[in-house]
Amino acid sequence: MSALDVTVPDIGDFTDIPVISILVGVGDSVNAEDPLIELESDKATMEVPSPAAGVVKEIKVNEGDTVSMGSLVLILETEGAGDAAPAAPAAAEAPTPAVVDKAPVGIAPPAETQASKSSVANVDEAGFKRAHASPSIRSFARQLGADLTQIKGSGRGGRILREDVTEWFKGTAPAAVSGAPSAASGGMGIPPIPAVDFSKFGPTEDVEMSRIKKLSGPALHRSWLNIPHVTHQEEADITDLDKYRKEMDNQAKTEGYRVTLLSFIVKASVSALKAHWEFNSSIHPDGDKLIRKEYYNIGFAADTPNGLMVPVIKDADRKGIIEISKELADLSGQAREGKLKAKDMQGATFTISSLGGIGGTSFTPIVNAPEVAILGLTRSRMAPVWDGEQFVPRNMLPMSLSYDHRAVDGALAARFAATLKHLLGDVRRLMH
Repeated sequence: MSALDVTVPDIGDFTDIPVISILVGVGDSVNAEDPLIELESDKATMEVPSPAAGVVKEIKVNEGDTVSMGSLVLILETEGAGDAAPAAPAAAEAPTPAVVDKAPVGIAPPAETQASKSSVANVDEAGFKRAHASPSIRSFARQLGADLTQIKGSGRGGRILREDVTEWFKGTAPAAVSGAPSAASGGMGIPPIPAVDFSKFGPTEDVEMSRIKKLSGPALHRSWLNIPHVTHQEEADITDLDKYRKEMDNQAKTEGYRVTLLSFIVKASVSALKAHWEFNSSIHPDGDKLIRKEYYNIGFAADTPNGLMVPVIKDADRKGIIEISKELADLSGQAREGKLKAKDMQGATFTISSLGGIGGTSFTPIVNAPEVAILGLTRSRMAPVWDGEQFVPRNMLPMSLSYDHRAVDGALAARFAATLKHLLGDVRRLMH
């Protein structure tokens, strides 16, 4: 038997990341790739897997400790282990608030707003820094405008957890102390939803939310509160495009991959973003400028057993339909298996959320701040369309374009949707 030092692998540009959970104990037998500990950065949660099979001999970290690349996690007793090699990081489970980037669920938090800045402007900074909370929780609190000096932590040793900050924000936390918003007025001036004892009406059961939903919920809430959403509805005639897609898909199946409609939507979206650059921008933190982006990274919502995640196709403008199709399949598979890395969910400039495989006629997707727009798709349907002489059956795709009205006005949104409709109406237009 040999002792193998297990260290934190390359986890990107993160340092001093809190250990939020230890998943094994001394004496436990583990297999290669079994998760050992769980880390939480400002952008994602991730598990450090075991590099080999063995027995946990000694654990070198505790919950609440901070670690960086190369930090010793534990010592593993293995059969004939060689020199230690860092374990590969497991998938980022879900994005968490970050100033300039996104996660799953999608779902990216906005840059710090003037409202949140002002909400903590009078906070006792010395007390804020002394608060018993991890760096990621401090960042999360600042973005929500939560005053850590007024929050009582419910974690081990009084440590402030994400749930404590969220509850303070809602103004309903029983742990909130003097000075926190009261339940009567609600957090941040928003009246709370009254608590109801549903057991009075029948049997109930408390079901724990998935971690993805717990982490993405506050980001979605913040985006909804900070962004003036408008949704523009449009329909695209994809009759001819879908015939061509099916031909490509039949060939692709013999080679082990699929060509879905989403591949063409990604391609068309890039062309529309180039024609209307405002949709590929973000609002500058000072609120007076737009940050124009010269790259095109398309996020797409992927349905997984644990909830929605948003992988990102990087440099989509440089890729063709076949390459995009293969990358969509690869990233979707990793999302379902929980193997996405944090970098796989960062840097999107525009997001597509497709419910086409499920159904629906339209919906209002929430803008994935700091992006300024998101495209929602529902199931296409055959409909009678007047061609000037008669009604003919055409395959029509409903599109729901939500946008930030501060960056995009209604006329520009209509033009963007019209551009998408035009591109999808003839597959040859996507080849330019």
